[in-house]
Amino acid sequence: MDFTPSPKAADFLARVGDFIDAEITPREREYLDTLRSQEDRWAVPELIGELKAKARAEGLWNLFLPDPDLGAGLSVTEYAPLAELMGRSLIAPEVFNCNAPDTGNAEVLVHYGSDAQRAQWLRPLLAGEIRSAFCMTEPDVASSDATTMTATATLDDDGATVVVSGRKWWSTGIGHPDCRFVIFMGLTDPAAHRHARHSMVLVPLDTPGVTIERMLPVLGYYDEPHGHGEVSFTDVRLPSSAIIAGPCRGFEIAQGRLGSGRIHHCMRLIGLAERALELACRRSLERIAFGKPIANLGGNRERIAQARIAINQCRLQVLQAAWLLDTAGPFGAISELSQVKAAVPAMAQQVIDMAIQLHGGAGLSDDTPLAGSLAAARALRLADGPDEVHLGVVAKYELAKYQGENRAA
Repeated sequence: MDFTPSPKAADFLARVGDFIDAEITPREREYLDTLRSQEDRWAVPELIGELKAKARAEGLWNLFLPDPDLGAGLSVTEYAPLAELMGRSLIAPEVFNCNAPDTGNAEVLVHYGSDAQRAQWLRPLLAGEIRSAFCMTEPDVASSDATTMTATATLDDDGATVVVSGRKWWSTGIGHPDCRFVIFMGLTDPAAHRHARHSMVLVPLDTPGVTIERMLPVLGYYDEPHGHGEVSFTDVRLPSSAIIAGPCRGFEIAQGRLGSGRIHHCMRLIGLAERALELACRRSLERIAFGKPIANLGGNRERIAQARIAINQCRLQVLQAAWLLDTAGPFGAISELSQVKAAVPAMAQQVIDMAIQLHGGAGLSDDTPLAGSLAAARALRLADGPDEVHLGVVAKYELAKYQGENRAA
C-alpha cells in the first residue's frame, strides 16, 4: 500500500486546503454569529451560497464522486485526505457539496438509480440546488439490527404503486430548508430471506402523508440548519418507479452506501480531532497557571503526545480500509470498515475531551468549536451502527479464521 497522493489528488489537496484557509476559516465565526442571531434558526446564512459559488467556480465540487463526469474522479483512498481537511471545518463539507447524507444518497443514485430517478433527483443534488435526507433508523425497534425494522414499503395496485408507512428518526438533513426528498427503507416481503425483505424508496418531502414531527437535539445541539428529525409516513402512495433498483434490494443498496460513507465519516472525524489537538496545543502554550504554561502542568505533555499518536494510528487504519474498499470492494473490506468505525469516533471523542479540559470553562462554551465537536463525535459512536455492532463484526471475522480448529467456537 502506497498512500502517496497521485499528482491529481495532490493538486486537489493543495487547492482545497488553500480555499479553506483563505475563504472558509475566516468566515466561520460570521456564520455562527448569523445562525445564533437570525430569527429563523433553520435559515441558511447567505455566506454559504457565496462560498459554494466560489468553490464550484474553482472546480472544487462533488469531490467525493469517483466518476470523472460527475465529480473529481478520485478513488476513495485519494478522497480520504480531502475529507479530513473538510472535517476541520464546520461548514467546509457543504461548501464543496460533499456533505452527508447527500454524498451517500448521491452514490446510491449513481450506482442503483434509474435514468428517470437520476434526472429528477441526482442532477439537482449534484448541482447543489437541493438537499436530501436518509430515513432508516426507527424509534420503536433496536435499529442496530435493521432486520427488526417495522416501517413498510408495500406494493399495491398489482405492483404499480408502493405504499410507504411508518416512523423514522435521526433523519439527518431533514431540517434543511432545501431538503426535497428522502431515501426511505422499509419492509416489503416479510417471507423472504432476512436480507431480501426490504426496499429503498425515493420519497419527495412534499408528498401527502409525510410529516416532520419534531427536530431532535444531540446533547443540546440541533445542528441547524441541517438537523436530525423524527418523521412519520402515513400511507404515502407513490408510483413503484420510486423504488430504487426494484423491490427487496434495500440491504444490498445499504451495504454499498455505507462502505465509502464510513470512510468519509471517519476521515472527517480525524480532521475534527486534528483541529481539537491544534487548539489544545495553542491553549496549553498561551495559558499560564502557577507561573508556567499549562502544557507543563498535570501530565498535559503526555496527553498531547498520546493524542498525536492516536490520531496518526487511526488515520493509517482508515487509509488502509479505503485502499481495501478501492481494491476489493465493500464485501472485501467488511471487517476493516467496522474496525475504523469503532475506533475513530472513540478516538476523536477522547482527543476533543482532552482539548476541552485544557480550555477549562471556555471549552464548554460556544466560544470554541469544541463542545459542538464533542457532540458530533459522540453521535457517530451510534450513527451508521453502534460500536458494539461493529466490534461484533470484527470478532466474527477474526474468529472465523480459527473455527476449523475449534468447532465449539
